[in-house]
Amino acid sequence: MTARSLHHIGIAVDDLDAAIDLWVALFGASLEHRERVDDQGVEAASLAVGPSRVELLAPLRPDTPVGRFLEKRGPGMHHVAFEVDDVAAELRRLQASGTRLIDETPRRGMFGLQVAFVHPEATGGVLAEFVGDE
Repeated sequence: MTARSLHHIGIAVDDLDAAIDLWVALFGASLEHRERVDDQGVEAASLAVGPSRVELLAPLRPDTPVGRFLEKRGPGMHHVAFEVDDVAAELRRLQASGTRLIDETPRRGMFGLQVAFVHPEATGGVLAEFVGDE
């Protein structure tokens, strides 16, 4: 894999508005973008913190992946996202090595970017996401 950078850290929250206010007040974050991503069952907010980015995720329903995460673990770090040149190529590379994936093909994420997730069992317990234009 050739990750260009750490794209963002995803954090599951119960109340998106309250979480945005908290990150702004505590860390001087600024709201960069807010979007409802229906096919992932979340409303997400991207916050700029200096040159870095935090993505806050609130479930639209309890039966979504983030909703189940919150039910099981409570609010907290949900995933780490890596920016790559070609999400589909990274998935093919990992499939060829037998790595367990959540997504076998990219899907649309925030900002209209392509995203795909690697199963936490393949990464030592951390949900990892690839993010890219392709």
